[in-house]
Amino acid sequence: MKQIKNYDLEQLKEEMKSIGEKPFRAEQIFKWLYQEKVDSFDEMTNLSLELRKILEQNYTLNEYKILRKQEASDGTKKYLFDILDGNAIETVLMSYHHGYSICVTTQVGCKMGCKFCASTGIPFIRNLTSGEIVEQILAVERDTGVRVSNVVFMGIGEPLDNYDNVINAIRIINNPKGINIGARHISISTSGIVPKIYRLAEENIQCTLSISLHATTNEKRSEMMPINNTYKIEELIQACKDYIAKTNRRVSFEYALAKENNDNLQDAKQLVKLLRGMNCHVNLIPINKIENGKYTKSSNENIMKFRDYLNDHGIVATIRRELGSDIEAACGQLRRKSIKEDSDY
Repeated sequence: MKQIKNYDLEQLKEEMKSIGEKPFRAEQIFKWLYQEKVDSFDEMTNLSLELRKILEQNYTLNEYKILRKQEASDGTKKYLFDILDGNAIETVLMSYHHGYSICVTTQVGCKMGCKFCASTGIPFIRNLTSGEIVEQILAVERDTGVRVSNVVFMGIGEPLDNYDNVINAIRIINNPKGINIGARHISISTSGIVPKIYRLAEENIQCTLSISLHATTNEKRSEMMPINNTYKIEELIQACKDYIAKTNRRVSFEYALAKENNDNLQDAKQLVKLLRGMNCHVNLIPINKIENGKYTKSSNENIMKFRDYLNDHGIVATIRRELGSDIEAACGQLRRKSIKEDSDY
């Protein structure tokens, strides 16, 4: 059966035409799915009984089952979802003064092998479909009753490695007749797949691009992030400059500070040199401890000194709040799980 949430509005109009229905039916279905958040086709009461039966027989709503929900001391919630194929993914809901942000997963596993991430060493299984990405938002909203206002593609997986499904999911999330979250409230994080950054620049989507940088030399970055062996820092920074020129959008750089590795004054100076003159922001992340990880968190003193040096030299930098670390829901701590692993969760 087809997942009906895999279609953006224009695609769903074409799908309705293919089964002999008028395109406006797609808009009705979109409203039921994303505004009314129904959990069965039978609840779509302005559709004919015949159409509801056709939908029931040929399409699935793909609603996730919550295998585990944990709540951190700061109110962050981490969900382990059964994605209905024997695998499970993690999704995180965070509360801020400006509303609720959700960190969504885009792949079952990850190919990137970043050494500071809990997904490292876990085999890649497959990409999530657009509907499976979108369903994370709907499932969390159903469970909590809150309205998600910000979406960050920073969960398990590399979003730009699942490019088409991620872009399609953004179109559903952003559509005023869909989930209706503004593009400026959507962030895509990438470890640095340079060709896809150029492709994203052509999409005319006003979302925020976040680059996982984490080091200022190729030697250090390649050690932390194997993708740097394919796309060197110089090539990545040039792609970001071209992205800014094309979109007129500010780029955010994520920089996880690891003790006695990338947190010294020389690294700060090199980062200023790399980013000087760019329309950008640096998000400093106190690196989170993971099982069998080789990196440890930099001292608070070093983190603040690093931030202050950047700000004093014209690079806007802030320190990311540490949310959900006591339930392993913070940056870099999410991982793919199989259903059978839940007993060990």
